[in-house]
Amino acid sequence: MARYLSRQDRRLAALIRRIGPYRPIITRNPFTALVGSIIHQQVSMGAAAAMYRRLKNLCPRRRITSAGVVQLDEDQLRRAGLSRQKAAYVRGLAEAFASGELSARKLRTMSDEEVIAATTRLKGVGRWTAEMLLIFCLERPDVWPVDDLGLRKAVQRFLRLDALPDHAALLALGERWRPYRTYATWYLWRSLEGPVAPNIAS
Repeated sequence: MARYLSRQDRRLAALIRRIGPYRPIITRNPFTALVGSIIHQQVSMGAAAAMYRRLKNLCPRRRITSAGVVQLDEDQLRRAGLSRQKAAYVRGLAEAFASGELSARKLRTMSDEEVIAATTRLKGVGRWTAEMLLIFCLERPDVWPVDDLGLRKAVQRFLRLDALPDHAALLALGERWRPYRTYATWYLWRSLEGPVAPNIAS
């Protein structure tokens, strides 16, 4: 993968040599990955971590599972620090997994676009969140999250552009790195000293 990208782009090759081996933090469980992503929306990393810990403490055996979260009412979720909206999102997510509408097995058998379609049907899950799931949980090799601000900033610095690249420019740039755009994304994020992503260990 790194060898392929290095052959495709000399500038990216230099970045890969500087940063070193590809080592993202992976959250294996799609449910906890999505819960973590929802909790992180529009709050600081510290506040999100505190909410996640409190939610964990409310669940049986301190394990965040869909079955455990479904048993929590809105007041309990609010006591964990979730807003009313986030409590509804987390509960809806838990119901989808508890009912079997979504599961780790189903998600792992879907194509990237099928995963995005299946998860974004849920309130609180947008395309960016689904793409982070593909990268940091399902470990898909060719995800190119063109709406991610961190990626846009990294590309601006990488190419020494005067302004942030737009959607079309990013799509065109990513073509040279298929079928390993996930790895290119990670290296570009790392060039900004680390990606902002919902990496909460399960």
